[in-house]
Amino acid sequence: MIMSGDMKLTLKVWRQKNSSAKGAFETYQVDGISKDMSFLEMFDVLNERLISEGKEPIAFDHDCREGICGMCSMYINGRAHGPWKGTTTCQLHMRAFNDGDTIVVEPWRSVAFPVVKDLVVNRSAFDRIIQAGGYISVNTGNAVDANSILIDKPDADKAFAAAACIGCGACVAACPNASAMLFTSAKVSHLALLPQGDPERKTRVNNMVRQMDIEGFGMCSNTGACEAECPKEISLENIARMNREYVSSVFAG
Repeated sequence: MIMSGDMKLTLKVWRQKNSSAKGAFETYQVDGISKDMSFLEMFDVLNERLISEGKEPIAFDHDCREGICGMCSMYINGRAHGPWKGTTTCQLHMRAFNDGDTIVVEPWRSVAFPVVKDLVVNRSAFDRIIQAGGYISVNTGNAVDANSILIDKPDADKAFAAAACIGCGACVAACPNASAMLFTSAKVSHLALLPQGDPERKTRVNNMVRQMDIEGFGMCSNTGACEAECPKEISLENIARMNREYVSSVFAG
């Protein structure tokens, strides 16, 4: 029985057994969905039903469900993480939809993000970009007092904003070129803006951009889709900063 205020929805969900299998959309009817549920809780309800019917549940990534881990990567009705701006899929609630709606859900689409199963993609390409240079390897010694290294407030704010990137891959999914420039530039920027990251800034940007190209991501064409769909609203200014860092490192030899 559907309680007052609950919704009945039609879901068209991408099902794919593995990266080499051919995938297709499958249609499901779900009812009794509260507007207060998160999008992932709605999927939990559907999966519980599928399991009770002896069917294979839909595979999807999730961990913290607090908008921090970046794992809940879903393309919902043509938008990365769904219709709400600055929101991850786990933070999206069913009040964003109406009773009777049809919702189309699919995984990120990128050569660099192969489908593992259903809505789960392999984003280890991001890990390899970080491994190429997204760290500080100099010996910094023990933790020191926060005020012992003075940093201008504007630089600290920009570094903090860049470091907010959770590596979800929405920028890649939204970009018509499947570019990883916003992600990579955020990781380059937050270290380039801080004195601790200065000694390795030239090798860092070279190595990370090189790895980004090796992984098969496309190039940026300044459409701005990445910034528009980023759940942490990472600024395009980071791409401009990374380009300056890269050109500077090349001419510096």
